[in-house]
Parts: sequence; C-alpha cells; structure tokens
Amino acid sequence: MSTTATAGGAPGAETPTSPAPDGARRLGRLLPMLTLGNAALYLVYLGAGQVLLPAQIELIDPAGKVGALGWVSGVAAVFATLFNPLAGVFSDRSRRRNPWILGGGLASFATLALLGQARTLLLVTVAWCLVQATMNAYQAALTAVVPDRVPAERRGLASAMVGIGTPIGSVVGVLLATHYVPDSLGTGYLLTGAVVAVTAMLFTALVRERRLPSVEPVPLGRQFAAFAHTLRVADFRWAFIGRFLMMLGFFAVSLFQYYILQDHIDLPDGMSAAGAQAVLAPVDAVSTLAATALGGWLSDRLGRRKPFVAVSCVLAALTMAVPVVMPNWSGIVLFTVLAGIAFGCFMAVDTALVTLVLPNAADAARDLGVLNIANAGPQIIAPFVASLVVGAAGYNALYLAGALIILAGALSVAPIKSVR
Repeated sequence: MSTTATAGGAPGAETPTSPAPDGARRLGRLLPMLTLGNAALYLVYLGAGQVLLPAQIELIDPAGKVGALGWVSGVAAVFATLFNPLAGVFSDRSRRRNPWILGGGLASFATLALLGQARTLLLVTVAWCLVQATMNAYQAALTAVVPDRVPAERRGLASAMVGIGTPIGSVVGVLLATHYVPDSLGTGYLLTGAVVAVTAMLFTALVRERRLPSVEPVPLGRQFAAFAHTLRVADFRWAFIGRFLMMLGFFAVSLFQYYILQDHIDLPDGMSAAGAQAVLAPVDAVSTLAATALGGWLSDRLGRRKPFVAVSCVLAALTMAVPVVMPNWSGIVLFTVLAGIAFGCFMAVDTALVTLVLPNAADAARDLGVLNIANAGPQIIAPFVASLVVGAAGYNALYLAGALIILAGALSVAPIKSVR
C-alpha cells in the first residue's frame, strides 16, 4: 500500500476525490445531506446514549447505576471500535457507500426497538452492543463520503457541514428523549431509530453515488494487517493520538452527565436531571453550531488547521474547571457554552485536518475507520476509568482528570508536519 498519497492529493497525483464537471451541483445536494446524516448519528449517540440509556439503567439498578452504566457503555464501545473499521474495509471493497449507509440505518432502527424492550442489565448490554455495531456501520460509510466526493480545497466547508449536524442531532435527540423519560422509554427508542432509518433512506435516494473506480481486490488478511501499517504514517498517527485524547477526556465527563446533574450540580427547585438536559441541549447546540461554522470557514480562509485544533483542546481543558469551582446551575450553563465552543471548533477543523493526512485515498473508508477507533476506543476506556474516579474521589476529580487528558491531546498536534 502506498503511503505517499493522501486524500488531499499530492502535487501531480490523481485522487478519486475530485468532483465531476457537474460537481458544484452535486456538492449543493451532498453538503446538506451530510449535515442531516451526521445529525441522525448524534441524535442516537446523545438522545439514546446519554438520556434514555442512563434512565433505563437507573430503573433497573438504582443503587449501582454509575458502575452499571460504565459496564454497559464500555462493553458496547468494544463493538463500536471493531465494527467501524470492519465496515470501512467492506465498504471500500464494495466501492460503494450508500448501501452501507442505508443498511446501517435500517438495522439501527431494529436494534433500538429491541433495546426499548430490554428489562435486565444483560439484555440492555446485548441490545446496546447491537446498536453500536449497526450505527458504526452507518458512520463508517458516511464518514468516507467527504474524502470520496469533496475536493481538498472544499473540505473545510464540508467538514463544517458535517460538524453542524452534531449540535442539531444532539439537541433534537436530547429533547426527544427527555420527553419520554422515565415512563415511555420504549417509545423514545423507537422514534429515535425511526429518525435514523428515514435519514438513511433520504440520503441514499437524494445523493446518488457513482461506483468508485475498481481496484485490485486485497485479501482481508492484508487489509487487517494494513490497520497497523496505517498508524506507522507519522502525521496520521499524531492525528489519531490527538483525536483519541480529546475524545477520552470528553467522554469521561459527558457519559455521566445525567448522573452529574442528579448528584453533583445544585439545580433550581423543581428541575429534574432530564429537564436540565432539555434546557442545556439548545445552549450547547447554539455555541457548538457557531464555533463549527466559524472554525471551518476561518481554517479554510487562513489555510491553517493545527492552531485551531490546539486552541480548541486548551479551551476544552480549561472549561473543565468551571463545574468544579461553580457546581451550580450558572456554572453548568457556562460550562456548556464554553465546552460547545471548544468541541465545535475542534470537530470542524480536526475532521478537515484528518482527511489531509490519510495515508492512501484509495483506502479512505478503511483509514477513516482506523481513525474512528480514536472516537470509539475512548468510549471503552472512559466508562471504566470514570466510574473508578467517581467512586474513589467524586465528580470534581473526574473533571480535573478530563482536563489533563485533553491538554495532552493539544500537545499531540505539534508534530504533524504535512498540514499547517
């Protein structure tokens, strides 16, 4: 496998990402669908994962809810870590993305419906593992669409459009989920799955794809061996480490937000944890949306990626101190605003940076699947680490641990040489 070409294209190299002569028209349809597709993804991850799932576990095991959520989330994240690169490999081999987006979306509807009927921790674990598997098949193909179809000079815009879907999906998912907590969790899961299924059908109907150019089939054994080879490319490896650390610090805190609001933050009288999430979700969405759009646009205009990524990580780390100093409603609102700004800018620009350090454009989905281990891998580690930290030293220690991890992520951007 060549390690000299990137998805951004080296001088004089041909890449499969350049649009056809009618590319502008195709991009005009593709970009909003990337937003919608990513919104559906985060609708599940935030609505189901951070509202419905904690509420469901609390109903089953009120006394051991923190440890139980850590266990369920950690085991399910193993499936996310495995299925994302696997789906990337198979979608690369098929030279298609749309069938995987459609299949993953429809399968997610079925698995979320199953999760809504689970009444024991074992069944919840199994069902949530299946949700992670199907959603990561959907995500792997969706992520590869940008390097497949968007030219390098437009990837900041495309990444911003992808990033815009994060706050939209998050706020809709949280608002939808909180409406069904705690009495109608099954209905909440069912509607969440329906949104993903409909989005997948719309994407594949409206964004027609041309089959990618045929390549010589590579045995699966060599494909899997290439995962390790991919990380030998220095710039890609450092981008992987930076994403991993940012996500580890982020997930360690955000995974337990429902319980933090219940047990740590002094909420106004009469406000429940679910009600607080319903208020905080739009606040987070607005700040994330603004930072995503501005960060993507500025990074394209200035031709710089690394400074935006590093500053976003530093801001995210500093923000972790706010709920420690102000464990009240004002503090959590301020934390939400600042964290949204930091995370929105990071995701918009880091996504663009990553597509420019891919080892080989022909294996974009596989290489992005490897990178997505940096999204899913922290979800394996974070629940176990966070539950131990909370059990030993409380939620303040969890915030401080998250800050240190994210600061390490900021440092990992510096060694990247091929991107400014």
